[in-house]
Amino acid sequence: MKEKTKTLNVRVKEFRIKKNLTQEELAKRVDVRRETIVFLEQGKYNPSLKLALSIAQELSVPISKLFFLS
Repeated sequence: MKEKTKTLNVRVKEFRIKKNLTQEELAKRVDVRRETIVFLEQGKYNPSLKLALSIAQELSVPISKLFFLS
């Protein structure tokens, strides 16, 4: 039986915009380059648990609302 591949869904951009933060501002707050935020929002980068938790904390959102599998 073929195993179904799960996709990591990312809602960082949606919550970043609600907080009126630019990609650059969020990147500085979580100590990464802006490109990391860009790739994350485009679904081209899977963050470490530490980074995911840092982003959730900065955006004041539970991590489960930012990152989830489908």
